[in-house]
Amino acid sequence: MAIPAYKPPRANRYDVVIVGGAVIGSSIAYWLTDAGFDGAILVVERDSSYEFSSTALSTSAIRQQYSNPINIRISQFGVEFIETFRDRMRPFYEGEAAPDLGFREHGYLYCIPPEGVEAARARVDLQRAHGAHTVFLEPGPLKDRFPWLNVDDLGGGSWGARAEGWFDSVGLMNGFRRAARRNGAEYIDNQVTALTRDGDRVTSVTLATGEVVECGVVVNAAGPRAARVADMAGLSIPVEPRKRHSFVFASATPIPGRMPNVIDPVGAFVRPEHDLFLTGNTPTPDGPADTEDFETKHDEFEDYIWPALYNRIPQFDALKVRQFWTGHYAYNTLDHNAIVGFHPEVGNFVFANGFSGHGLQQSPAVGRGVAELIVHGSYRTLDLTPLGFDRIVRNEPFLEEAVI
Repeated sequence: MAIPAYKPPRANRYDVVIVGGAVIGSSIAYWLTDAGFDGAILVVERDSSYEFSSTALSTSAIRQQYSNPINIRISQFGVEFIETFRDRMRPFYEGEAAPDLGFREHGYLYCIPPEGVEAARARVDLQRAHGAHTVFLEPGPLKDRFPWLNVDDLGGGSWGARAEGWFDSVGLMNGFRRAARRNGAEYIDNQVTALTRDGDRVTSVTLATGEVVECGVVVNAAGPRAARVADMAGLSIPVEPRKRHSFVFASATPIPGRMPNVIDPVGAFVRPEHDLFLTGNTPTPDGPADTEDFETKHDEFEDYIWPALYNRIPQFDALKVRQFWTGHYAYNTLDHNAIVGFHPEVGNFVFANGFSGHGLQQSPAVGRGVAELIVHGSYRTLDLTPLGFDRIVRNEPFLEEAVI
């Protein structure tokens, strides 16, 4: 197959340049164009195959079980968007069936150790006060609901029976991307290698192919490479790549009933994938990774994940790994939450970074919010101000207890 000829940018100046065209960058482009923004938009994606993007390698789940109201509301809009995705995308699929994201609303089940019960109950009360459907189950009712679960070492479980589950990550990204392009956003397969800054503004971006493009606003949506892009503007953010290994396995013993995404206290998770199961954990040790390192650490499954699964679900005594992959979190080392909004001093530089594994589920709301900032100068729907860069300067974490 012939390799398509390189296509340079169609112009030498754009009102908005988005660095990174995966789910966050494409969501921003979509919402800008959906809002009727009449400026020129350029999305620069270094790998248009998206083979190694965090979006494509995500485990593609969404939950409302957070301890902070803004994260709950962000996810609630994410679920609404996923459920209405086909209708929203229909205008951009002329003559074709708009995609269904295959949302599997199986819920999340957090297994809570005895010492964590009080905090877990408080989180459930908060979530329910903000419209979530979470319930707290004591060990007896938890065992009744999920008879295959070992509850002997638990104080209970936090279960989200509705509006939580998993879906098609690439389908979401492709929908954003297709709609943005149909609405006029320009995508190029290239890489930003430098930013030119003049005082309190970034004036241009330099591409790997040598072109220099002037910009009105530049948006950092570079995922695990976010710190590199910020550094090009003389800025610093505490975001680094962290490896996350995923394993798909078969079990000799099936799990009956509607199995949720089970989160063990040690950090391992497991959920059904048709006749198979998907699992992963926070690696041991967990530290910064090279952006090009996607090698899977197989002893993570043997030494840490399988023992945790067998303890929690005794039917998992005979497992066989069928598939595996490794992706990267864009990990915010300050507080594991997103950094969103304009820089307070470099007035045309926008952050959409550091999602720490939550980017996919938060992309609809964050893309909409960033578009509102660019178009209107303020948030019009959800106020994402608590996720702003100011907290990084103050070294004040945005507290969120329910981080996986």
